[in-house]
Amino acid sequence: MKKIFFLSIITLLTLFECKPKETINKKPKLVVGIVIDQMRYDYLTRYADRYGKDGFNRILNNGFSLENAHYNYIPTYTAVGHASIFTGTTPSNHGIISNNWYDKLLKKSIYCVDDNNYKTVGNKGVYGQKSPSRLYTTTIADQLHLSQNMQGKTIGISIKDRSAILPVGHTANAAYWYDGDDYNTFVSSTFYMKNLPKWVKDFNENNKADEYLNQPWETLYDIKTYTQSRSDNNIFEGKIRGQESPTFPKDIKNLREKNGNFSLIKTIPAGNTFTADFAKATIIGENLGKSEYTDLLTVSFSSTDYIGHRYGVAAIETEDTYLRLDKDLAGFFQFLDTQVGKDNYTLFLTADHAAVHAPSYLQSLKIPAHYLDIKKFRAFILETTKKYYNSTELIENVSNYQIFLDKDKIESLGLNLNNVAQKLADEVMNFNGVYKAVTARTLQTTTFTDGIMNSLQNGYNQKFSGDVFMVPYPATLISGRKGTSHGSGYSYDTHVPIIFYGNGIKKGRSSNKYEIIDIAPTISNLLQIEAPNGTSGKVIEEALKK
Repeated sequence: MKKIFFLSIITLLTLFECKPKETINKKPKLVVGIVIDQMRYDYLTRYADRYGKDGFNRILNNGFSLENAHYNYIPTYTAVGHASIFTGTTPSNHGIISNNWYDKLLKKSIYCVDDNNYKTVGNKGVYGQKSPSRLYTTTIADQLHLSQNMQGKTIGISIKDRSAILPVGHTANAAYWYDGDDYNTFVSSTFYMKNLPKWVKDFNENNKADEYLNQPWETLYDIKTYTQSRSDNNIFEGKIRGQESPTFPKDIKNLREKNGNFSLIKTIPAGNTFTADFAKATIIGENLGKSEYTDLLTVSFSSTDYIGHRYGVAAIETEDTYLRLDKDLAGFFQFLDTQVGKDNYTLFLTADHAAVHAPSYLQSLKIPAHYLDIKKFRAFILETTKKYYNSTELIENVSNYQIFLDKDKIESLGLNLNNVAQKLADEVMNFNGVYKAVTARTLQTTTFTDGIMNSLQNGYNQKFSGDVFMVPYPATLISGRKGTSHGSGYSYDTHVPIIFYGNGIKKGRSSNKYEIIDIAPTISNLLQIEAPNGTSGKVIEEALKK
């Protein structure tokens, strides 16, 4: 009996010793969220053979790429994109319904991050009077701080204020954005701090922007090799003020005076290089990734958007910008390896929206495309209210494809608000360029489970949005006939790259459909923290090591 008992103990010990050890991934020391403004997914594939091995291709080949990732709301604008990426939810919850929108309570148009309760830190201008006060949910950065008892650092940087402020939410240690013109300084707001840190002052005094602006913008390679783009001189592209034609080379040094001096750097590829320079300075200056806590840095590259708006999707300027950005990213990734350590950081790369080919270009190819005349549209609406209600005072505002009704005036005339809204929704369908229309009441009482109407519903915020919503035809813009823009719920605006890379991330790719709001819960799961408090996305399990 004793012998049997002894053998049983030996067997148990042997089994215990032979059990494979589970691999436990350490949390990353630094999380980096990279957002490229106005990057279409097909920029990864169109220029694939021209990228080097250490930029986009490094994270594509060694990280996890989502090939069918989309925005799931309207409108696809910069502020909304950045808010949605980092909150894991849509405007219906987080409250950022556009870059600018009509405030029904204040009776005026407002900008997403303007806040006169705070002052500029970094110069004597007003460009720092900003805060995230209009963002009504938390971000990954907020949740990371809460999970670590406010330890660790969270910092957002970008040339654009909204792209620096919204990603890091309400508890950030800092957000920095660039004030060009004659200031030439990265600035912040008293919402975050009283004075700029010494390292930021040193960066500003180093005056790297002046160095970049004194160089011409020439193509990185022989211009004849840019075969994925249209000819250099064509009627579908805008040009820098002072240029005779939208062609290379561009004499940036002599164009500065007519283009806001230092602000010109925002609209050329050097603006991305400048942003990468500041990102590196941030990591060194703040010792990110060096403590026992996890830090978070958000970096938004905005020059791609300025360039895209001016030249369009198929321009040599756009191709050259991405080839240069590829090199900037390669340098940044190598910097992270050295400064933080290859196994100590996790990053994701995505875009805040994509863009459409210039409708004028599509029209030249006999592809259906349109321009909506907003002045004629406003006149049409007034004619409609005059016809049915004998009044031209029922409309407070028309913006972002929304109509805001004057509720007090409607009530004073003894009219029913819902009936007026529905009549307008029915009638605007007769205006050339409007493809669909729906009232706020319908969005409140009907559930759309997919398609454009679902995207419209996800972008609708009952407290802030208008009373009638319109969806234009595909490939419709209200801007000029040169360059491009964005904002719709069609695939050319919604399809963007999402790539995860680094600590805790598998190698691979997926063609399953995911949404932009899935990034935040995925990173939260990786960090083992609570997701942002408005999150409506899901964890992308196939991207994570478990």
